[in-house]
Amino acid sequence: MPARHPKPQPPHRRYESIPQAAERAGVTTRTIRRWIAQGELTGYRIGKRMIRLDADELDNRLTPIPAASR
Repeated sequence: MPARHPKPQPPHRRYESIPQAAERAGVTTRTIRRWIAQGELTGYRIGKRMIRLDADELDNRLTPIPAASR
C-alpha cells in the first residue's frame, strides 16, 4: 500500500474587525477605513455589513523607526 502524505495546509490567516485592528495599531477606525479605501489595506467583506482585515497585513504595514545614533 502506498504511503499517504498529508495534504499541505494553506497558511492560517488571523482576521480581526476594524475596531480590533484600530485598537492594536493605535489609530482610529476612521483611519483603518481610509487605508482600506486608499488600497493600503485589504478589507474582506463577510455578508453585507461585516468587514474583516488580515492581521498579518496590518502588521506588515507597521514599520519600526530606526534608533537615532548618538
